Amino acid sequence: MSDIPFKNPGWAGNTGEFELSEEEVRGADFVGDRPADGGHASGAGTMPYMLAHKEPEAPLFDGAYKDRLEKILSRYPTKQAALLPALGLAQEIRGHVSPASMDEVADALELSSAYVRGVATFYTMYNKRPVGRHLVQVCTNISCNLAGADEVVDAFLKYTDTELGETSEDGNFTVIEAECLAACGFPTCVQINSRYFENVTPTEVPKICEHLKAEGE
Repeated sequence: MSDIPFKNPGWAGNTGEFELSEEEVRGADFVGDRPADGGHASGAGTMPYMLAHKEPEAPLFDGAYKDRLEKILSRYPTKQAALLPALGLAQEIRGHVSPASMDEVADALELSSAYVRGVATFYTMYNKRPVGRHLVQVCTNISCNLAGADEVVDAFLKYTDTELGETSEDGNFTVIEAECLAACGFPTCVQINSRYFENVTPTEVPKICEHLKAEGE
C-alpha cells in the first residue's frame, strides 16, 4: 500500500499485515479485461456499468454489444424482464441514459417508450444526463452524516470547483449526494463510479481525486 498516497484506495479489507494490490483484491489480474460481449451469458448482465470511459454518441446494441444484449435476453423469460440490465448496458456505453437512449432500449425490447422512461427515471443509479469521467457519490445518510459526510461533500465540491450535480470544467468529476451506500460501518462512504472508498475524511479528498486523475493519464 506504500505506493498509494491515502489509506483507502477504493476497496475494503486490506488492513493489518496484509499488503494486497487492488488487482489481487478484486481478482482483476485473474479475470482480465472485461469483454464487450459480456463473456459467458451468466455474467453478461452483471458487470458494473458506471465506467470512466464514456461515448455519448456511440451506437447501442451494435457489434459485440448486440451479442451481449442477446446473452442478457437469454437469461430472462421475457424481454421486459431484461429491462434493468439493458438500461445498464446503455449507460455503460454512453455514460448516461438519455430520452433517446430510453427509446432505443424500448425498441430493442419491444416495450413502450413510456414504460421504459417510467422505470429508468425511478432508479437513481441511471444517470439521466451526462456526468464526468468520475461520478462521485457521497453518502449523507445518518451514519455517514454523523461522521462528517457534509464536510466530505464540501471538500469534493471545493476541489472540483463545482456545485452538486455539476461537472468540473476538465470533465473529470461530477459530485452528488447518495441516500445510502450500504457501508454504515465505514463512514464516510463514497462511491466513485463502481468503486467504494470507505472511512473518507475531508483531508483525503484531494489525494483521492489526484489518484483518479492519474489513472486516466
